Amino acid sequence: MSTKKRIALVTGGYSGEAVVSYKSAKTIAAHLDATRYDVFLIDIRSDGWWYVNPSGVEQPVNRSDFSITTGTDTVTFDAVFIGLHGTPGEDGKLQGYFDMLGIPYTSCNAATSAITFNKRYTVAVAAFAGIAVARSVHLLRHLPWDMGTVTAGLNFPVFVKPNNGGSSIGMSKVDEPGGLAAAIEKAFAEDDQVLIEEMIRGREFTIGVFEHRGEVIALPMTEVRAHADKDFFDFEAKYQGKSDEVTPAVASVEEYARVNEAARRIYRIFNCSGVIRIDFIYEESSQQPFMLEINTVPGQSDASIVPQQVRAYGWTLDQFYSALLDEAMAKKQEEI
Repeated sequence: MSTKKRIALVTGGYSGEAVVSYKSAKTIAAHLDATRYDVFLIDIRSDGWWYVNPSGVEQPVNRSDFSITTGTDTVTFDAVFIGLHGTPGEDGKLQGYFDMLGIPYTSCNAATSAITFNKRYTVAVAAFAGIAVARSVHLLRHLPWDMGTVTAGLNFPVFVKPNNGGSSIGMSKVDEPGGLAAAIEKAFAEDDQVLIEEMIRGREFTIGVFEHRGEVIALPMTEVRAHADKDFFDFEAKYQGKSDEVTPAVASVEEYARVNEAARRIYRIFNCSGVIRIDFIYEESSQQPFMLEINTVPGQSDASIVPQQVRAYGWTLDQFYSALLDEAMAKKQEEI
């Protein structure tokens, strides 16, 4: 009888970020140790949940217990590797489902996932804990708001973004009040809530953080520089080569220390698990990092930032993904 752990690699999703999920799953699958794990690809889509076998044939997942049938065998899973960006893999929905079934998984828990998926809640919790964040205004589609009141409380330029979601989909940079209405409409096309956030001037750093054997580890941080034709780190900059990423970032010892300290503190404040990626703007005038957002299921494609940082840390992706699974299963065992 095989002693290998059965791992469900979950991908897909119900949002525009599904295209990123499939790229992440491809990388993860290529680096899960075949001597330790039997990996089953699960594609969660709006038309159903499907096990995709090695031949590409799809079979439905039994959602009552998250099992699949292969031939005459029923397969249940020892753990789930979540490679699904956006809803329902990053907003706490799947995490709550797996908690109900008692299956360990490689991301933050349901509460943390739900909070951090909502950008407004994220910055509110961070600010309450003393983490530096930009001033912002939160709009809800179903509540009235006045453009004059919104602009009166902000210094331009600002970023306008859907409050829930990631990959910078629906995000705009607005340099003056006249451009705000169109940017708000663009963001509302993606979400019922919109966050308008003052731009902090400085260098953009992003850093992966994970827990390994009780220690919170900050990976070597990356500096992100959008190309001259891009004003900010949008979807094209992230996924279509419109930015330069320097890993590890060229920064002073003090800058590294301040970002690392803030990142590890944020990981604990939000009770995170697995690997997260935190985006910061380092304001040079005040010499402090301002937290922008937390990504609890960061991209894992070959071009993604966390894989770059893992290699800079001196680990292979095989080692890293095994460590994430080991941590998830060990935590679940401690709960029993």
